[in-house]
Amino acid sequence: MIDIPEELAASQAMFNKEAGRAFIAALPDLTADFLHRWDLRITGTPMHGVSALVLPVVRADGTPAVLKLQIRDHESEGEPIALRLWNGDGAVRLLDHDEPTGTMLLERLDASRMLAHQPDVHEGVLVIARLLAHLHTTPAPGGMRHLRDIAAAMLERTPQALERIPDPEARRLVADCAAAVREVADEPGDRLLHWDLHDENVLAADRAPWLAIDPKPLAGDPGFDLWPALGNNFDPDDIGWRFDAMTDVLGLDRARARAWTYGRVLQNCLWEIEDGRPLDGNDLEIARRLRGHAA
Repeated sequence: MIDIPEELAASQAMFNKEAGRAFIAALPDLTADFLHRWDLRITGTPMHGVSALVLPVVRADGTPAVLKLQIRDHESEGEPIALRLWNGDGAVRLLDHDEPTGTMLLERLDASRMLAHQPDVHEGVLVIARLLAHLHTTPAPGGMRHLRDIAAAMLERTPQALERIPDPEARRLVADCAAAVREVADEPGDRLLHWDLHDENVLAADRAPWLAIDPKPLAGDPGFDLWPALGNNFDPDDIGWRFDAMTDVLGLDRARARAWTYGRVLQNCLWEIEDGRPLDGNDLEIARRLRGHAA
């Protein structure tokens, strides 16, 4: 038997409702099944994020690994595809995968050496930018969820969402974000994006200084991947430096990158509005600072 972290159970109930509660209830049996099927032995304390249970294990031949169990949804279903394409080059290596459940066996990285622990915030931003520049060299495969569809859906939902924002200044910011997305929506890009490369999703390893984990991949423009590093260790006065540094490293057109970063702000705002939560002040500040930031 394993102990299911209470925080994981709570987040699953909050975000996935009945499906999340069913996933948590099934986790002990699901874990036991994969430990037996892949001949694994648990060697440490369970870890978790918002949506996955991660168990440190060893394989029968003594190879250390981690067993990742999660709900298979539109965000997670592309993870093994992306990891196979990256093949350990800039990202954690996929060792095995079960398609029906989305369960994965991954190489074990050093969870004690996380980029979030890097005291130099600017160096952390540059590490993320360099990883993204490397990962983005891979074209997205056919069938991957696409930024084109995400952008179209956001723009369709925006008018109704704007009616639910009581503050005029916040409403103008969100409307401006949507207008920027509308200008670039017909050129959504074709790179394989990570989507969630923040400083807790970068770990050290013996074979590489830093590797990306936990992608929520999609096909699209690299500018859509900048937002997490703008929000890490949030400092409004640092947004301009971070944006310039990342676009320099990735070789991006700043006007397009700004528009797609507004797209991430819009995406977050729509989620907050539709779930009945207040808009995130950091997101709004990112939009304000980028609007006033010289190209």
